[in-house]
Amino acid sequence: MDKKREQQLLNWLRNALNDAEIKRIEAASSDASFRRYYRLRSRGTAFIVMDAPPAQEDINPWLEVNRRLRAVSLSAPEVLAHNRQDGFVLMGDLGTVNYLDALNADSADLLYRDALNALYGMQLRIRPSGLPVYDEGRLQAELDLFPEWFLGRHLGIVPSASERLILKRMFQKLVSSALEQPQVFVHRDYHSRNLMQLANGNPGIIDFQDAVKGPVTYDLVSLLRDCYIEWPQAQVMGYVNQYRDRLAKAGLIEDRELRFKRWFDWMGLQRHLKVLGIFCRLHYRDGKSQYLKDLPLTLKYVLDVAAGNRELGPFAEWLRDKIGDRDVSQASVEASPEHQHEPLAELG
Repeated sequence: MDKKREQQLLNWLRNALNDAEIKRIEAASSDASFRRYYRLRSRGTAFIVMDAPPAQEDINPWLEVNRRLRAVSLSAPEVLAHNRQDGFVLMGDLGTVNYLDALNADSADLLYRDALNALYGMQLRIRPSGLPVYDEGRLQAELDLFPEWFLGRHLGIVPSASERLILKRMFQKLVSSALEQPQVFVHRDYHSRNLMQLANGNPGIIDFQDAVKGPVTYDLVSLLRDCYIEWPQAQVMGYVNQYRDRLAKAGLIEDRELRFKRWFDWMGLQRHLKVLGIFCRLHYRDGKSQYLKDLPLTLKYVLDVAAGNRELGPFAEWLRDKIGDRDVSQASVEASPEHQHEPLAELG
């Protein structure tokens, strides 16, 4: 933050909190966007302020989704003041311990119980009307990030026409699977770094501004096949099956175990292919290199799911062969200049 904007923010905070003694703010966190979060104290109480430069970020979706979450008694931050024109939001502080910090073999069952309870509340109690729709175009655009940024820019792999056709057909299967699911409120980034451990009302929910109306398994697989932490498959499927039972009893889905598992697996594959592209784009385009270290786990999810499915097995074999023994967490010095590709949706 430059000095001029920092001073503008400090002046606004002093007015909002009626405290002329506020002298400084400290970085609390940042995310993959232009938003930045700062912590400050006023009269012994901690607060968080969001700085979202209006030229790059719109705080209105954040405010609207925050309102919806709090309306159903979920622990989103309490908004104390906001300035739409300048892109400032003053909110309560949900603390410093996120799920990624708190999760271990002993705490996992309790923490995931709370996170799944919150997810159930979101899906059953928040009406998604008025939110952007996770439609075919959006799903396909996300999948296109994989060949462009992960294969092309990161690995220097330019698929042949026949290989691109294989990718296109697989992507169509993933999109169709997503669209056939019941459509509900979707946080869209519901994982261990966006859940805060709270003594009361656990978990605190953050980074929800990209919420959409979309597939019922999206947030579930984001949570349980988390790009930042891995759990044994049996443990994950135990959570999945318990959650599926709850959805079936609520009448949101039909209790068809194999179909729900395919939905879950294929939704995760769509998300993880997208994330491989996003993590690479964050490094090469935005200079945010910290996400490269999370590529191997994300890739592992992709290969495991694809290899375990008869329809997707050839893709897994092709991708393993293309990657070989490369360490995908290492940035490429040079990548193919041909990584700019024709979107797969436009191929015949």
